[in-house]
Amino acid sequence: MNRLRIGHLADIDEKGARTFMVLDTEIAVFKLSDGSLHAVENRCPHKGGRLSEGMVCGTAVHCPLHDWKIDLRSGKVYEPDDGCLNTYKTEVDDNSGEIYITIAG
Repeated sequence: MNRLRIGHLADIDEKGARTFMVLDTEIAVFKLSDGSLHAVENRCPHKGGRLSEGMVCGTAVHCPLHDWKIDLRSGKVYEPDDGCLNTYKTEVDDNSGEIYITIAG
């Protein structure tokens, strides 16, 4: 497992997203209204829509292309659609505000 620093908490607006390139993968980090952060692949499993451009409702994001609803905590697509995407553990350093994600391998 690799723990990588990707940015600062102040870089992401509440109910907003910010994208980061990690190796060959674009990752979207969302800051929810409760202050929690969730990192997922920035592509819908349906047609590859950029989730960072979607609307966040609660703990889900709606793909901007075809409105697929995806849980930001698990990466699972809500029914009636089907699919899943990679999620990444996020941590924030309480002292510095730096954001870290954990990547497998």
